[in-house]
Amino acid sequence: MADDIENDHPQNEDRIISINIDEQMRSAYIDYSMSVIVSRALPDVRDGLKPVHRRVLYGMLDLGLASNKPYKKSARIVGEVLGKYHPHGDTSVYDAMVRMAQEWSLRYPFVEGQGNYGSIDGDQPAAMRYTEARLQKIAEEMLADINKDTIDYQLNFDDSLEEPTVLPSKIPNLLVNGASGIAVGMATNMPPHNLSEIVNATIALIDNRSIEVPELMQYIKGPDFPTGGIIYGYEGAKQAFETGRGRIVIRARAEIETYNNDRERIIVSEIPYQVNKSIMIERTAELVNEKKLEGISAIRDESNREGIRVVYEIKRDANAAIVLNNLYKYTSLQTSFSVNNIALVQGRPMLLNLKDMIHHFVEHRHEVVIRRTKYELAEAEKRAHILEGLLIALDHLDEVIKLIRGSATPDEAREGLMQQFGLSDIQARAILDMTLRRLTGLERDKIKDEYAALMQQIEYLKSVLADEGLRMQIIKDELLEVKEKYGDERKTEMVHSSAEMQTEDFIEDEDVVITISHEGYIKRTPLTEYRTQSRGGKGAIGSNSRDEDFIEHLLIASNHNYMLFFTEAGRCFWLRVFEIPEGTRTSKGRAIQNIINIPKEEKIKAYIKLTSLKDQEYLENNYIIMCTRKGTIKKTSLEAYSRPRANGINAININEGDSLLEATLTSGGSEIVMALKSGRAIRFNEATVRPMGRTATGVRGITLDSDNDEVVGMISVNGPETTVLVVSEKGYGKRTDIEDYRVTNRGGKGVKTLSITEKTGNLVAIKDVTDKDDLMIINRSGVIIRIAMSQLRVMGRATQGVRLITLKGNDEIASVAKVEHDPEEETEVIDAVAEATTSEEAEITPEASADEPEIGEEPETDEPEADDEGDAEDENE
Repeated sequence: MADDIENDHPQNEDRIISINIDEQMRSAYIDYSMSVIVSRALPDVRDGLKPVHRRVLYGMLDLGLASNKPYKKSARIVGEVLGKYHPHGDTSVYDAMVRMAQEWSLRYPFVEGQGNYGSIDGDQPAAMRYTEARLQKIAEEMLADINKDTIDYQLNFDDSLEEPTVLPSKIPNLLVNGASGIAVGMATNMPPHNLSEIVNATIALIDNRSIEVPELMQYIKGPDFPTGGIIYGYEGAKQAFETGRGRIVIRARAEIETYNNDRERIIVSEIPYQVNKSIMIERTAELVNEKKLEGISAIRDESNREGIRVVYEIKRDANAAIVLNNLYKYTSLQTSFSVNNIALVQGRPMLLNLKDMIHHFVEHRHEVVIRRTKYELAEAEKRAHILEGLLIALDHLDEVIKLIRGSATPDEAREGLMQQFGLSDIQARAILDMTLRRLTGLERDKIKDEYAALMQQIEYLKSVLADEGLRMQIIKDELLEVKEKYGDERKTEMVHSSAEMQTEDFIEDEDVVITISHEGYIKRTPLTEYRTQSRGGKGAIGSNSRDEDFIEHLLIASNHNYMLFFTEAGRCFWLRVFEIPEGTRTSKGRAIQNIINIPKEEKIKAYIKLTSLKDQEYLENNYIIMCTRKGTIKKTSLEAYSRPRANGINAININEGDSLLEATLTSGGSEIVMALKSGRAIRFNEATVRPMGRTATGVRGITLDSDNDEVVGMISVNGPETTVLVVSEKGYGKRTDIEDYRVTNRGGKGVKTLSITEKTGNLVAIKDVTDKDDLMIINRSGVIIRIAMSQLRVMGRATQGVRLITLKGNDEIASVAKVEHDPEEETEVIDAVAEATTSEEAEITPEASADEPEIGEEPETDEPEADDEGDAEDENE
């Protein structure tokens, strides 16, 4: 026994092979990773399928599960695929088949399922023994011509059968349905697209092989997800199309709905792709309970078979637009899809852009058409060869019958036919196999007709093989047929994000009237809708009065301008003019809180039109001057307002009991005129107000006469030709030369600008105008009148003025705006005042002596500057 052991020992040593573990691990891991990359996780660029999906479709074809055949149990299909082609877990096969049947997973499903196939809420499908399946009609297009030698086959796992390496695929499936998978060291994530758009782009590439991605994007807007939703921004899709990688932001389709007159709710009808609805709702409820999401009183899922409907009820004191923005920010109502277009090209993983993917599909279809044509040509030639033999036999029928009857065996007859008539073996066998009924006259004619048709087909097939243009036309025709059968409208909408400013390229740069009502409704209307009217007229309806609302602000701007909005609390918000909803002259407009994130309790008090936020010289050489109701004034460089933020910024620090009133754009060398409700005004140089930071409070601009007094307006003056227009609340107004207002130091009490009486009412507005301007006056009932300033003569500073608009009852003027004069719209003005002689309309007050100060006017002495407390800058945000 011991000898046996000793004898065996050298043999055991011979069986042990020393291997470097580093090399063995590297080799084993590379083999494993290549197997995962090539045979499991990545789709083929030609048919867009991974091996498991290809095997499922081919297995269902084997079982005869066409779209017009009865369903079969899923377990039967899984067993077929496992046993023949896919030696892995049954779960992997069943899950792949289930996904191909889910309309929320695939843009164009390939499997028609019967039974419980899961839900968008993440519910699992029923076990495979309960469900049934068959192919969708569109899946048959993926398998069409597979038996015509159009593709290569490979041996299956046990070399007992052959399976296809790729499907013929009439459909550009990689783009149409997308793909996702995690391999080793790489991953793929391709979004689905609209079939009609992909077909159009593919045809465009066939027609022009040098076409580039931007031109292809004229046909393909972007991804098209089965769950719909909104792609927020074009830039991510553009980058993905050009490079193969990009980040696409998807938002749910949500609308703000009003119910019970004053309550609001958000209705979500489409959710982003690959979002689990129930988990999304559950997570949102948690955020509401944790007080991280404010303003939501209830969440309900009212979805049914007809579609998705998720309801977020908004609290009375909350703003629905702000709540919706927070939902986008904190929940899955907004997600991102990271595009990574990696697919197998000739067995190697490659990053592909849009043109690459379409090009490889066209090349695949070209090869399929060539191989199919060669197969059909060979089959036609085989059949034609047989028919030629039959026709020879029919032409020599008596001799053929005699030869056959005289032959002892079939082989002897076959050889005799071959020798006597020069036939091939195949032709001789066909003659011997021919039935007697083929000898009738009708059958003989059929053979001749079939042969003639075959010769035509052979000629056509040969022309196809000889002409690439003809082959490309066949590909185009087949694509158009697919589009006709299965093409549909886009489900996913694409909109520009706020970060993208290219939208202006699609917006006509025309002048518009922007109106903001007292209740905060905003709209833009083409300027041509307004017409000039006579002074003293009744005016035109400018907006329907609803719930005692009226137009408070009116501005003329260009569609491409930027708008800065300043609230009474001193915050600044940005908006492009073309982003303001368009409305008719009589429409109410849209709540401004639904457009920009203005707190519901704040109102817009001032606005500035800017031409650009990119021109550094423009930003550094212009300033924004703001004034408050209590007489504070502040100057800040425009550059401080050149970086838009969605939630706005602090523009000025407002003291308690005060509020922002006006803001104007200046070039640094203007003169400022501030007017009080009590009829006084002050004029001083802008240079006396030094520039401050955004969050500073400012300095004193004018001293108020009493606690009841307040500033009603501010203008900046740049030349002596400017006249000052003041308007009172009862409809009186006048123009005065700017030189009538002497320049003083800021902080004084000012001089009289309008003689205030019970008939005129308090001062409500001050504007700088010239003869080239028109005036728009809006009263609280919504009536607008347009007056040419050239028809209003210049009067003295202390006069009462003339009636500008006839008011009914207790109606008062709400707002005044100047617009550029349009000679074409000017009408004849009927002067209601005979050169200021009728006391009812004019009541001209004798002008005060230039040597004596007006009543209440400060003597022309060096006035003390305002308290330095207001000068302190507060640069803290």
